[in-house]
Amino acid sequence: MLEALKEEVYKANLSLVEYKLVLFTWGNVSAIDREKGLVVIKPSGVDYATMKPSDMVVLDLDGNKVEGDLNPSSDTPTHLELYRSFPEVGGIAHTHSTFAVGFAQAAKDIIPYGTTHADFAFGAIPCTRDLNGIEIKDEYELNTGKVIVECFEERGIDYNAVPGVLVHSHGPFTWGKNADAAAKNSAILEEVSKMAYLSETLGAKEASKNIQKKHYFRKHGANAYYGQK
Repeated sequence: MLEALKEEVYKANLSLVEYKLVLFTWGNVSAIDREKGLVVIKPSGVDYATMKPSDMVVLDLDGNKVEGDLNPSSDTPTHLELYRSFPEVGGIAHTHSTFAVGFAQAAKDIIPYGTTHADFAFGAIPCTRDLNGIEIKDEYELNTGKVIVECFEERGIDYNAVPGVLVHSHGPFTWGKNADAAAKNSAILEEVSKMAYLSETLGAKEASKNIQKKHYFRKHGANAYYGQK
């Protein structure tokens, strides 16, 4: 079942290692087949070096296992909540990459200091509020997804224009049109986080709104002209 999607998700998970975003069994990538309403995700705690496409776990959007011998990622409820709430997302990635986690642990948004950030996202990468005691105790992973959605809704952020978030005290989640795009966005977010850290250390100010708009819309939207037709 969904063999092509399993292969895609497997390769995207391996790319997290290639991009040097994860250690050991940390991190996970998933993808969704919207027509079937099924999600494929990395199994929990399985070493990347021994993992196989057939190890990927298939679930429905309610979290019921449809296929797979292994337990799905412990972050599965977070992924499912994002798929339910962000209907144009096709793939999701989660890492504990160093600089992005640093901003999450400092509870700081990643401010767009320059054009590299603006090429990636239209505005700051937000950090969510901290989860409260009840949210942590009961259905923690589901509530992590809910607090991400709440953050975007309350701050009026378009999840298509800002394809990532920092979860307070935890780390980054990114998304895209498929698993590969989500993993690449994790790599970009980590690089943007490094640049933001250096920029703040050197006393930089946020880039002008004009330059942010120019760089974002030359790569995204109906009038984009970056790259080849």
